[in-house]
Amino acid sequence: MKLVPLGDQAVLAYLPDEAAAVRLAAAVRAAPPDWLQDVVPAYASVGVFFDADRVGTGEVTAWLSQRAAGSGQRADQQPSLPTAAKRHTIPVCYEMAPDLPRVCEHTRLTADDVIRLHTGAAYTVYAVGFVPGFPYLGYLPSELCGVGRLPTPRLRVEAGSVGLTGRQTGLYPLARPGGWNLIGRTPLAVVDVADGFFPLRVGDAVRFERIDEKRYRELEGERLSTGEWGVGSGERKPVLSSLPTPHSPLPTGQ
Repeated sequence: MKLVPLGDQAVLAYLPDEAAAVRLAAAVRAAPPDWLQDVVPAYASVGVFFDADRVGTGEVTAWLSQRAAGSGQRADQQPSLPTAAKRHTIPVCYEMAPDLPRVCEHTRLTADDVIRLHTGAAYTVYAVGFVPGFPYLGYLPSELCGVGRLPTPRLRVEAGSVGLTGRQTGLYPLARPGGWNLIGRTPLAVVDVADGFFPLRVGDAVRFERIDEKRYRELEGERLSTGEWGVGSGERKPVLSSLPTPHSPLPTGQ
């Protein structure tokens, strides 16, 4: 673990991989000191924000190093820290897929194969950003990797749109401009800024489930569950048994 100052009110911890970053963030949140203001994990790093009137950068750095030492490891090793992650199943209508032909052309796969691969993988939320609640999910099956962003981003991507680029997939929670390849859309609301509803957090596990347009209309407007079942109507979905933990690149934008 490498620790560096991030301005005068934060310390940035670089970890060996994404799984280590998720565990460190969970451990800091589990026993927060009174000076802690926020913990922001993103891929293989964790930003620890503190009240500079109560503590200094050196003390925070020492405290984080002690956390690593307390787990029986050196500060430069991956910490063995607990992870508390929720599991979500998100229904997606792949009939609402303006860029599916482009993905098929790039990957040389049929539309059914693209959908099968996309729904067959378990993803981890490695970062949240760009707009409130946008989850950067990793990682795509190798057959779907390498599709670049659109040459010209759209001025408006509808809320619920599911896209992919590079090694990542993601979900637009709000209508915004964007340049990812759109391969489907979920009927569920995954963000409500006014109500403080943000069910997808770094470390959570996500699977996508194929639905048809009729089912999309039936579920439209319902909220994504914050528990282990994915659909707000009460329909139960399988719980994921494990989280993937590959190494990552940085986010590739929107």
